[in-house]
Amino acid sequence: MAKTKTSFFCQNCGTQYAKWVGRCTACSEWNTIVEEIIQKEEKRNWKQSSTIKKASKPIKITEISLDEEDRINTHNNELNRVLGGGLVKGSMTLLGGEPGIGKSTLILQVALSIRKKVLYVSGEESQSQIKMRAERLNTINTDCLILTETKTQNIFAAIEESRPEIVVIDSIQTLYTDYIEASPGSISQIRETTAELIKFAKETATPVILIGHITKEGTIAGPKILEHMVDVVLQFEGDRNHTYRILRAQKNRFGSTAELGIYEMQNTGLREVENPSEILISEKDESLSGTAIGATLEGMRPLMIEVQALVSTAVYGTPQRSVTGYNIKRLHMILAVLEKRAGFRLGAKDVFLNIAGGISVDDPAIDLAVVAAILSSNEDEAIPQDYCFAAEVGLAGEVRPVNRIDQRISEAEKLGFSTIIVSKFNKIATKKYKIKVVLVSKIEEVFNALF
Repeated sequence: MAKTKTSFFCQNCGTQYAKWVGRCTACSEWNTIVEEIIQKEEKRNWKQSSTIKKASKPIKITEISLDEEDRINTHNNELNRVLGGGLVKGSMTLLGGEPGIGKSTLILQVALSIRKKVLYVSGEESQSQIKMRAERLNTINTDCLILTETKTQNIFAAIEESRPEIVVIDSIQTLYTDYIEASPGSISQIRETTAELIKFAKETATPVILIGHITKEGTIAGPKILEHMVDVVLQFEGDRNHTYRILRAQKNRFGSTAELGIYEMQNTGLREVENPSEILISEKDESLSGTAIGATLEGMRPLMIEVQALVSTAVYGTPQRSVTGYNIKRLHMILAVLEKRAGFRLGAKDVFLNIAGGISVDDPAIDLAVVAAILSSNEDEAIPQDYCFAAEVGLAGEVRPVNRIDQRISEAEKLGFSTIIVSKFNKIATKKYKIKVVLVSKIEEVFNALF
């Protein structure tokens, strides 16, 4: 057996060092170098056999045959949308999220509803615990195999015996391999076990789904190189005190990273929310000042979100600016535009802004909704509940056009809004809409139209 040695690894990027250093020269992070026991030994492939493969030869890009990606339907519309249409064969997907957010529930629900042979490998729960959760989900896939194992050599032996079409690992931090003398969850173990699974996925065209823990900073635990190795990185977000969960793609080699999947946690599992506007617009009996509805886009999906603002006289010397789900620098810019271009004295007032539903929005098309909510709160006059907005605000106080305005107007019309206020510089065929489209060019026109 080879001699056991120790080496030093960066927890952030995985760079190896012969001795401890204070700062990683690769990623420039301080105090991320940790010592681990390693064992140099001949690497084997996932089959533990010494198969000899010929080296690949370079070929011209024009000679490469291009086949369409063969995707597997997960029978979960929200997950399919975020993945870009389904699971690609031979792909490696990493799902991260906080403890108790519903990662295992989501993947088990997919494993039980998909019409493929699935091997669900759990290193955290027993088979009886998984069976109890499956009964609660009220969905049973007779081809779903459950394996409680953490050693990769035993997992690959079970894979060769059962020949599954999809493999799920819950979680990657619990796995270990005999080739590395380090504890499960360490940097070297995570890197080595992931490399073995990637080699298996690519050689057999079997999609592998990994569930990963996250650190207190919100990043996936383990070396940063883990996210570079996999094909898709999904983030499952939400507040455990609320029922709604959001699935985002932070990296996707086979599709867009702009798509969004929304679920509602229920006793019987995660329910797909096909109309997200139902949760992003709060129910009110009467009109309240300081609220406005904006039309935004997440990927290809139009959403109607509620912007809430509170403007009050500053009690302390320096006025407060606080936001939730919106860029605070953009709020400062909008307040400066309202002060300079439109004459509203907001410099000595506290301004609080919130995007309802617990999501974060980067779309500049909700600028006009932010302006309307701030003016509504400042004037203490409610905006009609059937009004919505879709436009960007410039530094000169002009109302600027936004892309794909037709989709935004159609979504507003479908949800029952009577009026939408947009920039007059957008090219719109107003005759084909039943909803009233109000065209404005400056903030003053918006104020006059509302109050």
